[in-house]
Amino acid sequence: MTARPDGSPRVAVVTIAHGRHDHLRGQRWGLARQTRAPDLHVVVAMDDPALAAVLADAPAGAGEDLVVAVGVSEGRLPLARARNVGVAAALERGAEVVVLLDVDCIPGPDLVARYTDVLAPRVGRHVGFPVVACGDVRYLDALTTAVPEGARSWAVLDTGSAPHRARPALPAGAVQRSHDTRLFWSLSFAVTAQDWARIGGFDEGYVGYGAEDTDFGQRLEAAYGALLWLGGATAYHQDHGGGGLPVRHVRDIVENGARFAARWGWWPMQGWLDAFEDLGLVAVDAERGYVLTGQHGDGR
Repeated sequence: MTARPDGSPRVAVVTIAHGRHDHLRGQRWGLARQTRAPDLHVVVAMDDPALAAVLADAPAGAGEDLVVAVGVSEGRLPLARARNVGVAAALERGAEVVVLLDVDCIPGPDLVARYTDVLAPRVGRHVGFPVVACGDVRYLDALTTAVPEGARSWAVLDTGSAPHRARPALPAGAVQRSHDTRLFWSLSFAVTAQDWARIGGFDEGYVGYGAEDTDFGQRLEAAYGALLWLGGATAYHQDHGGGGLPVRHVRDIVENGARFAARWGWWPMQGWLDAFEDLGLVAVDAERGYVLTGQHGDGR
């Protein structure tokens, strides 16, 4: 990755994926229409050798492309490890700002530019405390998600989407510091290379679904860091159903929750765990917290 003639930071977008090939094509549609294109797009393929061909067929992302393979153990996706591997690959190629964007997200036209503008003053400097920036996410309905590429536009995506009810939706250009790092999510966020190193990335001891996001937020807080919400760094989350209780991930949620509780002293994903208890999938143990019951099956 060569230096940019305008002197602005070199930016990589990192996406982890297993399947979701149509969503990756949608993401590439958005990356090809950025007001400030990324210099590199790293796609981490978790046990998905077909992703390289999908990427080659998808709309050009305007920068360099890189596919990195990560294996899967016992059918459990290594989400934390995959993100670390993707960021490491980006940093090795000279990225100074890294944007992590889930495969089901289409970046709005100014997403890369907004993250870059806000974080650029921190590049190459150990300035005070670490900072993580999160843009707003709008959720597309099923009909809008299915709109073919030729008919897709920013106006169509805006009309067919709604903001997340529990997170800020700021006007373009606004920046707001959060006082609750528990709201951090890895769906869409950005960080400088220096601040990533100070936080330490994701804990790879979390395997499968759940808690690695909340742990990252706690690690940011433990480093006396700041979580910033940005207006205008919008991502559009493509619909894929499955918005209910994640019963098939019950094993991951309990095991990852226990790891989190042992470190931080409280259980994350409380609403899900209580719902699992109501279904008889987990029980509460006085010493160990939530534990799986014999009714949970294989949890996947």
